[in-house]
Amino acid sequence: MPRFLDNLLVFGRALRRAGIDVHPGRMLDLVEALPHVDLAARDEVYHTCRALLVHRPEQIAAFDRTFDEFWRAQEIGRTPRPRSSGQPGRPQPIANAAISETVPAAVDDRAADGSPIDVALKTWSDRGGIANKDFADCTPAELANVSAALAIMAWTPGERRTRRWARGRGPRVDLRRAVAASRRTGGDLAQLPRRRRRRTPRPLVLLCDVSGSMERYSRMLLLFAHAITRRLMRVEAFLFSTQLTRVTRHLHERRADAALAAMSRAVPDWSGGTRIGGALGAFNQRWARRVLNGGPVVLLISDGWDRGEPEQLRREIARLQRSCHRLVWLNPLIGTADYAPLTRGLQAALPYVDDFLPARTLTNFADLATHLNALSPNARSLR
Repeated sequence: MPRFLDNLLVFGRALRRAGIDVHPGRMLDLVEALPHVDLAARDEVYHTCRALLVHRPEQIAAFDRTFDEFWRAQEIGRTPRPRSSGQPGRPQPIANAAISETVPAAVDDRAADGSPIDVALKTWSDRGGIANKDFADCTPAELANVSAALAIMAWTPGERRTRRWARGRGPRVDLRRAVAASRRTGGDLAQLPRRRRRRTPRPLVLLCDVSGSMERYSRMLLLFAHAITRRLMRVEAFLFSTQLTRVTRHLHERRADAALAAMSRAVPDWSGGTRIGGALGAFNQRWARRVLNGGPVVLLISDGWDRGEPEQLRREIARLQRSCHRLVWLNPLIGTADYAPLTRGLQAALPYVDDFLPARTLTNFADLATHLNALSPNARSLR
């Protein structure tokens, strides 16, 4: 959804210019409804938008004209750049229009000379061509664009089934509601209401390496931690080098720069050596019982360079994996020239890691978001 939110805003402005009063609440309803339809099917998107945005029969004609204008991007000479899987000549849906730099203006949106006005879109995929650029090579301005892109990504690390029950289509009869309803029918059970297990979002735990070998990536990885904390309710964050520091409170700063400054002051061994096994041991001993409740997904971010004993790292990471729903190791060196996980520490740890993924470009984090959003309740059994 974040890839075409800007397009929906442009579409809403076009409808208002066409005389249709689009309420912001209806646009929010549309944002929630579109993920449940096929975004590549024109009819499904059309009927969803029309059902939520059109209030009176006399508005249908204006809506149809505006919708057709928005979809006929290729037919009027401003062809969006299609995805690699797209077909030439096929009109692009609202979702795919996010990869183009401009979209056609509304019917009534004309310049003084009568020519159409192009409305620029700002989405993460066209931010200066930096989607696949290594964070270590980005300029400060590019890092700012990457940070803004991370802030709009959707992060949903799955749900877990609790022991509490809620109304819904489930395997069990809700006897309490059935008896209460029978009072209205003289004691006869006209219906058998059902109940199901309540589901809640899984927590997320971040363990980020800020040692000297990670210095080129530390700032961007902490911006990622700040962005994901702003998007999710239950996030715990820890930084480590030779020792472990909890920084959850600092990540709740509203401004990313203020959060980074607070974390740099809180971590005494910033850009020091690396003892991953010792840091994980401190986490397992002091914090595991407190923050690993609810079957969280754990993201361990490190390049794997470790000065500690491999046996200690193996023991502590095995314990950590047994305590969480899924353990994901993010390594910014994956994808660089001639890289292979050959260090003794990584060789000892990788058998206990569920996913070993890259974390050096914006595309890597977009893929990570997709991966987390697709985790099944029994994700570990799929290894």
